Amino acid sequence: LTIDCSLLILYDPEMSNQSHPRISITTPSTPGEWAHLEREIIDKLNAAAPEFVARYTRSDGSLIWRDVWPSMDGSDDPYEAFMNLALFYSIGGNEEVYQLARKMWDAITMQWTEYGQIYREFDGYYDWMHHGEGYLYHYFFGLTKPESLIDRQRAARFASFYTGEDKEAKNYDPVKKQMLSPLTGSKGPRHIVTHEDWETHRTVLDDYLAPYEDVVKTDFSSMLCHWSDPEIYDDLIKKMNERMNRGDVPLNLNSTSLLTHAYMYSHDESTKQIALDYIKAWTKRRDDNGGIMPDNIGTSGKIGEFNDGKWWGGYYGWRWPHGFMTIMEPITNAGMNAVLMTGDYSYLDLPRSQFDLIWSLRKEEDGVTKVPHRHFDAGWADYRLPSARHMIYIWTTSMAQEDLDRIMALPRDNNWDAIYVPGVSGGEKGTGRDTKHYIANTLPWFQFIQGHLPNYPTEILQANLELIKIQLHKMRSNTGNPRNWDSYDPATADVVVGLDLRVPGYNIHAWQEFNPVYFEGLAQMLFGAPMHISHGGLQHGKVRYFDGEKSRPGLPEDVSAMVDQVSAESLRVVVANLNKSQPRTLILQAGSFGENRFDKVTITADDGSSSTHDVNSKWLTLDMAAGSGATLNFTYTRYVNKPTYETPYSSRADWDPIITGRSQ
Repeated sequence: LTIDCSLLILYDPEMSNQSHPRISITTPSTPGEWAHLEREIIDKLNAAAPEFVARYTRSDGSLIWRDVWPSMDGSDDPYEAFMNLALFYSIGGNEEVYQLARKMWDAITMQWTEYGQIYREFDGYYDWMHHGEGYLYHYFFGLTKPESLIDRQRAARFASFYTGEDKEAKNYDPVKKQMLSPLTGSKGPRHIVTHEDWETHRTVLDDYLAPYEDVVKTDFSSMLCHWSDPEIYDDLIKKMNERMNRGDVPLNLNSTSLLTHAYMYSHDESTKQIALDYIKAWTKRRDDNGGIMPDNIGTSGKIGEFNDGKWWGGYYGWRWPHGFMTIMEPITNAGMNAVLMTGDYSYLDLPRSQFDLIWSLRKEEDGVTKVPHRHFDAGWADYRLPSARHMIYIWTTSMAQEDLDRIMALPRDNNWDAIYVPGVSGGEKGTGRDTKHYIANTLPWFQFIQGHLPNYPTEILQANLELIKIQLHKMRSNTGNPRNWDSYDPATADVVVGLDLRVPGYNIHAWQEFNPVYFEGLAQMLFGAPMHISHGGLQHGKVRYFDGEKSRPGLPEDVSAMVDQVSAESLRVVVANLNKSQPRTLILQAGSFGENRFDKVTITADDGSSSTHDVNSKWLTLDMAAGSGATLNFTYTRYVNKPTYETPYSSRADWDPIITGRSQ
């Protein structure tokens, strides 16, 4: 035992699957307002979660909704609406929240199986924009109870759909290292779509530009395409089947999150290698296309094989429907996943290259710098303000000066310091409808972590509480009653809704519109990172927390924590036990997935006393006396451990093996 400045150091090999330091903090602390706001958010969400589930479900968990839902679309939206139950539990929600998360996953899976979208617990066929959104729920379970046989079984089975192993879902060709369609799933690649597949979204897509420039009865320059017109719809389905539904697209790189998720349970090197090979294959395609990511690859591997040789114009590519965003997001996710699994930062060169490409094409319009977001047959088009959002994710992974320089070179045409309440005060331009994803404050978080906005923790947490209050009001309104949606009239609605519930393609997002379980600012403070990329990104972070007394993930009761400084070699975490009469045991983990290692920690108390200690572990346990707190200055080494869902109290060696089943 070593006693130093109220800090007790001991090594307790019995408490985990790996010996690591244990430090006692006894110095009284007077935490800032942020600490109390964190606990208030957790308390409010613990109460809101069961009310939210009860409002929109029957007693068995099935959603109160229609008895028929056609098309290939749909399951991602209810999964998105309830996925935060799992993520919230992982940071400190109560056990009831976890049970609700499990109940809703099972109920949604059953219900959308009956509708016809889900087969073998996974979408039969759809694209990786929507798979990416919906299966965040699946990924978040990895942060809850990783010993769960059900979750590990699903992870292995779902991954097999994208490795070429599954006999029925041959989505991936391991020889050519490519997916065989933009539409994939548990039924395998979908090369031919029917009128029914797109039926529910025709009205929504009326507000988007045409996928092609030669659609009948359509003036492409209008940037609109009337899918509701039967003649136009016939032509679209025909051209999609001819040009768009065979071969590979960059969007499929979101599947690397599914493979990385499975790898963190199993450490199966073949799963990891397939993900890396797939990323390398796309890097080669970029190189073969003169440094530009092609957005459509034929089944033979040829760029533009079914699209008149054009490298643009593929499914969710450079032209339709969103342009640059749906090129940048999957390659950013893929690069971050690869670094997580290998520690090799060169995988970030793929997303960097496309950011640099677009930045090199910038031009001034009325004194404002803009960059292209689409490529049409006539060339680059749709010039908009550049966004720092993707580069911020890349920088949080690399912590490299070159990526910081890219961010700092961007013009500040919108207010990077402004904190937004999604759906109320707007959000970062270009991020999509933030009332759906509720991730709107990546830019001000970046400003804060750069040493600006000292009041950001308090202000973003207050904004969280405002959003929760607004969402509860909407949920409890007559409009929030799911049995009233069929008669919805915006002219007489008692609350403002961010979408028209009369439109089927929007109606399916309704649960997200009324969901009160949102906590972007709380997640930023705890993880020391932005919230996940909503179209399929894992929840990367610098720190994760466990309750040492209850052996469960998340902050212990009454404890608050905040990451307020990060760099390539160091980070700072402030911790506080707000309970004045009871001690708490907090375990900190280096990285969301234990990929990092704490090297040393300097612990400073409110009275200024401090001491430095060796850690040399991915975990550090703090025994926090009642009313105590401290500032922890870590030096750490990143990406030196295999990423894993193992916890200080749950080792892979202790998990039951997954079921292999019959051989035939």
